[in-house]
Amino acid sequence: MIDLIADMTLAEVLGQVCGLVALGFCIAGFANKNDDRLMVLLISANVAFALMFAFFESWTASALTVLVIVRITLARKYQGNWPIMLGMLAVNLVVAWVTWKSITDVFPLAAAVFGTVGMFMLRGIPLRIVLGFAALAWMLNNIVIGSVGGTLAEGMVLVTNIITIIRLYRLQKKYPDFTPGN
Repeated sequence: MIDLIADMTLAEVLGQVCGLVALGFCIAGFANKNDDRLMVLLISANVAFALMFAFFESWTASALTVLVIVRITLARKYQGNWPIMLGMLAVNLVVAWVTWKSITDVFPLAAAVFGTVGMFMLRGIPLRIVLGFAALAWMLNNIVIGSVGGTLAEGMVLVTNIITIIRLYRLQKKYPDFTPGN
């Protein structure tokens, strides 16, 4: 293990650390039953992810992650707004096109599309299902770039997300008037 760390560049070590910081924010966010708190914690996680991707020189992922922060902010204010969502999707496509380096950049682009549609159009369980697909795409990207911290973070997001979906489902069965924003 020490040899593995010793063979890493400073940028790779910093990238791994940022991935682990993002992990903490992701777990806290997806374990939360309140959608508004989820969004705030996801902003914090994505700052760490954007730095992580920059340290790994995964420029499409880094740029799209910065847009994720903008998207979360817009989606909180303009939930259900088709024109703003479509504008955000268009910006994501342009940014991906400008920063594209290889076919593996399709993973962050797919994650951005899933996340954008989910955040603008969905709430509760459907939101978390679509964000789970986004997490899977991010995890595949993290595997490709070699980010242990990022891969672990997205894997934990998937597991935590599934647990929270089950919790929300049970709450909705027990309390039919329950909504995740409460």
